[in-house]
Amino acid sequence: MKILIVEDEKKTGEYLTKGLTEAGFVVDLADNGLNGYHLAMTSDYDLLILDVMLPDVNGWDIVRMLRAAGKGMPILLLYRVGHH
Repeated sequence: MKILIVEDEKKTGEYLTKGLTEAGFVVDLADNGLNGYHLAMTSDYDLLILDVMLPDVNGWDIVRMLRAAGKGMPILLLYRVGHH
């Protein structure tokens, strides 16, 4: 299974990538919305894990753009409220 993670928080992206890779998944990591959108458009992924709060493009906008382009992969949205 090939997974794309779009996450601007470095530690969160690395944590998700490490865990999923160790579980046997093939993982690509994009650190901003534009790079993530480009990867999603130019490669086939089985799952997209997408941060909603990105500095350059809102995650919801990325979902709309991907769906408009015919990309139908499942999308798991990450949304953080506060920091602990």
